[in-house]
Amino acid sequence: MHRRSIFCILFSVCCSLCQSAPVFKVIPLGVEGGNDESNLSAFALGVHGTDAYVCLDAGTLFYGINKATKAKLFKGTAFEVLRNNLKGYLISHPHLDHVAGLILNSPDDSSKRIYGLPFCLKVLQEEYFNWRSWPNFGDAGEKPLLNKYQYTTLSTDEEIPLAQTSMFVKAFALSHSHPYQSTAFLIRHGENYLLYLGDTGADSVEKSDKLYKLWQAVSPLVAAGKLKAIFIEVSFSNAQPDQLLFGHLTPRLLMEEMRILSHLAGGLEGLPVVITHVKPIANRQEIRRELREANDLQLKLIFAKQAKLLEF
Repeated sequence: MHRRSIFCILFSVCCSLCQSAPVFKVIPLGVEGGNDESNLSAFALGVHGTDAYVCLDAGTLFYGINKATKAKLFKGTAFEVLRNNLKGYLISHPHLDHVAGLILNSPDDSSKRIYGLPFCLKVLQEEYFNWRSWPNFGDAGEKPLLNKYQYTTLSTDEEIPLAQTSMFVKAFALSHSHPYQSTAFLIRHGENYLLYLGDTGADSVEKSDKLYKLWQAVSPLVAAGKLKAIFIEVSFSNAQPDQLLFGHLTPRLLMEEMRILSHLAGGLEGLPVVITHVKPIANRQEIRRELREANDLQLKLIFAKQAKLLEF
């Protein structure tokens, strides 16, 4: 075999390996919704080859970091990871099960940014970091300002860089029990994307088009193989009545939404979909069974576990 042929084969193999190598790493610090304060929504997102992370929501923080450190997913102590490796917080909405860890750990945290849509940052400023509920560690709101956290307002019209990382973010508004809101974050590194949704109701229940607009925006990325994973909640089983969902999804409603995205993208086979925010009162095994039985789209369903590394 000629040297040129051997070189071409090796080059092709290397390119194939590079294309299949994971880009994103996600360390779940908390994965549930509800009353287990040790395991509430929080996901540390980073890029392979770096030790810089952003936290997608922050319901559980130090407990999750400590558990992940013991699992050797982080280097150093939990305090070091909190202060040095977490470069910012992307908060989908200000419900306590998504912000409690951020608030409680703020005295020991280092200076960094909190990213959110205006409605979310307004509640953090006025209801939490206000000297009545908690000292004001922010750079706006009730004085005196401790200026530890810099509020960074996101817009649904533009993508912005995430400070001290190689990632960028664009926000999308979600409906979380109309008229209340939540947020989806589309994270980009190079030509690779990851989509994280905070709590959300289905368009059919919320009488909204928020999810449809999101699916329209990301469907070209799915079709091009650039969207590496979707993180989305399923809080209840199908037994939960629509009028008692309060802005959450069931397996039936998730699959309805995925079929809309599939139609727009030309298929979703093999797309990783990470299930989050299952409430402790819900029947987890029933939810898994219902999702798997309804998975005619051949999604790669992943059930997030605290301190278990995910790579995409």
